[in-house]
Amino acid sequence: MCVTVQTTNVVALDNQALQLVTLTNQQGMQVQFIDWGATWVSCIVPVGNEKREVLLGCQLADYAKQGVYLGATIGRYANRIANSQFEYQGKTIKLTANQNEHQLHGGLIGFDKQRWKIEQTGEKCGENFVIFSLISPDGEQGFLGKVKVQTIYRLTEDNALLVEFKAVSDRDTPLSLTNHAYFNLNNAENGSDIREHFLQLNAEQFLPVDSQGIPNAPLKSVQNSSFDFRQAKAIKQDFLQAEQQLTKGYDHAFLLDQQREKTCAILTAPDRSLCLTVSTNQPALQVYTGNYIQGTPTRCGGEYADYTGIALETQALPDTPNHPEWWQYGGMLKAGETYHHWTKFQFS
Repeated sequence: MCVTVQTTNVVALDNQALQLVTLTNQQGMQVQFIDWGATWVSCIVPVGNEKREVLLGCQLADYAKQGVYLGATIGRYANRIANSQFEYQGKTIKLTANQNEHQLHGGLIGFDKQRWKIEQTGEKCGENFVIFSLISPDGEQGFLGKVKVQTIYRLTEDNALLVEFKAVSDRDTPLSLTNHAYFNLNNAENGSDIREHFLQLNAEQFLPVDSQGIPNAPLKSVQNSSFDFRQAKAIKQDFLQAEQQLTKGYDHAFLLDQQREKTCAILTAPDRSLCLTVSTNQPALQVYTGNYIQGTPTRCGGEYADYTGIALETQALPDTPNHPEWWQYGGMLKAGETYHHWTKFQFS
């Protein structure tokens, strides 16, 4: 195993050089991260005799400019909060809007657009991890409470990446963190149609949304709908049917079946040469088929087209602050309590 930290010659929006962290295991799997947004920028997996990049990414200089959250840590609240406000304990809390009148992924300056501190790596103790930390001040983007956050990436010897988020706030606050990696198990370098991949989900309900991704109905059964992935199927099989037409594809939260094992999603390459199994302790999974990523720069100087990567974002349900009936599933952090979120991305 190997951990390296490199100061690059790329300067971010704060005029400071990016720090690049590389973790490598004995099987030859390699993952890389930068301290801007605690972002996952590369994931190279051994497949047969090749080393295959499976994560959509751009050149380091483009990470602070691109607008589709490539590989970034998302917070203070992943997904959308309707009308950038919510009622809590008799008060209206107003947030910063950044998607028309709504807030998406934490606002104009979310956790993805900030410099994180490299708090610790496993370099000295012979372990394969890196810990990034961030302090979000009281009032940031409208949210109450000072929040201390850690993002921990740990590479295992069986070709899995364990992503952990830990946080504590001094006031009650909405909190739902996630990683916004886009996967393409066939061709992440230049992109290929992700709808050729196969997907299976451990979910019996999904959340209908309007054209802006705001929930507009109660949770709904996936049965007899295009949202039924309880058995693996090609993503293209039922694509752009019914509710999907509003969002140009899948961009919906699925409530995970808490009674089964923690595996929530299995993504398989079209030729079945590689499989990604996602496990988590989170209540929901946002499935986004890259419906609006056209024009995003690649690592090679080209541009990605729509539908060339899929994001599998483990999180709380969107707009939970406005839906007390969903608070039972998480998304609202009490003062002094510890938020702990883990997700495992297992490649095989």
